Amino acid sequence: MQDGNNDRLPKDGVEAQGMLIKAFYEKYGDDILPIVDRILGLQGRALGLRVKSKLPDNRLSTVANVFMKNFDPATSKALSITDSEIKLWGCKCPFGLENTSRKLCEAVMAIDREYFYVATDGKTSLKILKTMAEGANECETVYTLQQE
Repeated sequence: MQDGNNDRLPKDGVEAQGMLIKAFYEKYGDDILPIVDRILGLQGRALGLRVKSKLPDNRLSTVANVFMKNFDPATSKALSITDSEIKLWGCKCPFGLENTSRKLCEAVMAIDREYFYVATDGKTSLKILKTMAEGANECETVYTLQQE
């Protein structure tokens, strides 16, 4: 174990998870992306199922409002929330993926993609419009209710 003098300590479990993911990505590159997507997608599914069981309904707006309670309003907010679409904005990546790779961001975002997908009974899709992982100053995502 290192003495820790040169290592920055993570603020929370999410940041520690991000540090681990980035370390593996730096060592193994794009080869790990399917694994990250699969495992974090499972995490998102578990979280989505847990929240779904506690909600009065599974409308996209209901799921989004609960989801946003997990974030610091100083660094993330909902630009819009409706039953058909939500737009989310952030100026700090909870995983610390700034200036890494869009592909890495997409794999890590499997958590949120699957969270919304499961909590809305498979009715939403995710689009990443901007990502700090790719060098943008902010992140912007859109979750859209799929037409039946």
